[in-house]
Amino acid sequence: MADEDLGLMAHLLRRAGFGASREELEALVAKGYDEVVDDLVDIERCPPIDEDIVKRYFGGEGPDVRSGTWIYRMLNSPRQLEEKMALFWHHVFATGYAKGEHALAMSDQIDLFRRIGMSNIREILLELSMNPAMINWLDNSENIKGEPNENYGRELLELFSMGVGNYTEDDIKNCALAFTGWTFAQPVPLYPHGFYSPEFLFREEDHDDSEKTFLGHTGNFNGGDIIDIIVEQPATARFISRHLYNFFVADEPQVPSWNVTPPQDPDAIDTLSDAFMESKGEMRHVLRTLFKSDFFKAARFRKVKSPTELITGVLKLVGTNRTPTPGIPRYHRAAKVMGQELFNPPTVEGWHTGQEWIDGGMLTERVNFAVDEVGDSSKPGVQAIIKRLRAAGDSLTPEQFVDNCLDLVGPLTLEEKTRADLIRFAQSGGDLVFPSNGSANGETDENTDRIVLMLQLIVASREYQFA
Repeated sequence: MADEDLGLMAHLLRRAGFGASREELEALVAKGYDEVVDDLVDIERCPPIDEDIVKRYFGGEGPDVRSGTWIYRMLNSPRQLEEKMALFWHHVFATGYAKGEHALAMSDQIDLFRRIGMSNIREILLELSMNPAMINWLDNSENIKGEPNENYGRELLELFSMGVGNYTEDDIKNCALAFTGWTFAQPVPLYPHGFYSPEFLFREEDHDDSEKTFLGHTGNFNGGDIIDIIVEQPATARFISRHLYNFFVADEPQVPSWNVTPPQDPDAIDTLSDAFMESKGEMRHVLRTLFKSDFFKAARFRKVKSPTELITGVLKLVGTNRTPTPGIPRYHRAAKVMGQELFNPPTVEGWHTGQEWIDGGMLTERVNFAVDEVGDSSKPGVQAIIKRLRAAGDSLTPEQFVDNCLDLVGPLTLEEKTRADLIRFAQSGGDLVFPSNGSANGETDENTDRIVLMLQLIVASREYQFA
């Protein structure tokens, strides 16, 4: 198989999923790129994760437990894009546990994104507007006739659909009026029975049924009518397309600057916007267009991995947690110290992405996590790399040793200076020789130590921070 095919497939799985083992990549390359894209987008072509296993082995009410369970899904669900889109919408429609402190409501919202995340934008925005976690987060439960609260209406336009500069203050006011009465019923109290899901509730007596003018349209609008108007706007197509580009293709500036900072690839945004408009906001069509585009294929290592992407990618590399394993909530805590606490984005803007993921101490945490995980030679993924290196020949020169490790970790492309530094380090130990009388597992302790140290240096490199 061509190295280019393998590299492109690895790129697709890093972006549309959370990475893949070398064996998985080789099987996917044999299937063909376009076919794999269709499998990812048309999720029904792949079986769902075994929900019985998830429910049997993962339980608890804390956000770290529920977030850890989600990380298990990211690692093991055959429907990788379903989980990746849930993470995408969790960032775009940022809702935090810190306000409501109801982990089940947050988990229900992620279930919602998993269920409808690849449907059409009207369904997505409508169900978002009826989601209790969002209603509580942006105070729409306090939005009633005669005393409107504009928080949700403002953010629906500013951050969830159209972006700044495409509506007026009057549009915000009338949008808010259309959503009066959209609230939720208080769930059963926590004690003594545990958490119950809150349910959407429309209070007709709290709804303002007066005539409203919104984006040039006038009528007795409710929230659904407002969403119908929003999804028809070219501004919505461009705003969602830029979010998709920032998440799946390459890092853009932070969202608040988008109204004054043009996209780095206007043609790509035009392509995605056209796909959005022609399909009336069908996300599967837009995603298929994105993944099969030349601009996506050319965008390797142009996006800083989010903490969640880094953690899941490293775990895929070392091959652990592929079955239920005690302690998985620790990965929630690991992501938190790297700057991304799942279920708890810092503001309604979501997380600041790109270079801000690797500022200051967060970079140290990222490197330490990756180095610690690959430092255990007993892990199945590390063992698989050792066996493949041995199969490459009886001995490897320092250059071959480095390049083979880079290929098996990624394939990962390094800047020439970084590669040269790794080669100089490898030269200090001479050729990597595989004697026929290795240890019981087929390898000498000295060789294992050298390989593990090389893997640690690779995952500690600047280039490994990019997807």
